[in-house]
Amino acid sequence: MKKLLVLSGLVAVLSFAVVSSSSGAPASSFTANSFFPIELTVFVPCANGGLGEDVELSGTIHDLFHVTVNDNTVHVKTHDQPQGVTGTGLVTGDKYQGTGVSQDEFTAAVGQEETFINNFRIIGQGNGNNFLVHENFHITVNANGTITSFHDNFTVDCK
Repeated sequence: MKKLLVLSGLVAVLSFAVVSSSSGAPASSFTANSFFPIELTVFVPCANGGLGEDVELSGTIHDLFHVTVNDNTVHVKTHDQPQGVTGTGLVTGDKYQGTGVSQDEFTAAVGQEETFINNFRIIGQGNGNNFLVHENFHITVNANGTITSFHDNFTVDCK
């Protein structure tokens, strides 16, 4: 979902870049820095002695979004981080902390390059109920539209 939102925003930014580059406008950039409340439920499969349980989380997400447009190049960088995200297991009543960082960096010109790193962690009390999601994604597309580099490493662990 995050990638879809970033790519949707990128389409709008690319439209702006084409207009800027064709008009000879100087480089421009903007940064949006915001905080917004979240409430979500996440299933933690290693909780509750391995039986799993839903964990109800709430808190704040810090979102930093920076875009630079220069000639025919668009560079977008996002950074999202939970702050004060806490939760409770709906079966056990165990307490949890939401931690991690998601970052995405995208550059588009004649070709394009994107790197996305996601660390999503729900940390529980005691041993064996920490839910850890990690993704490291990268793609490079040359000016001919050929993918020259691609990897998507995705892991989910309970520790």
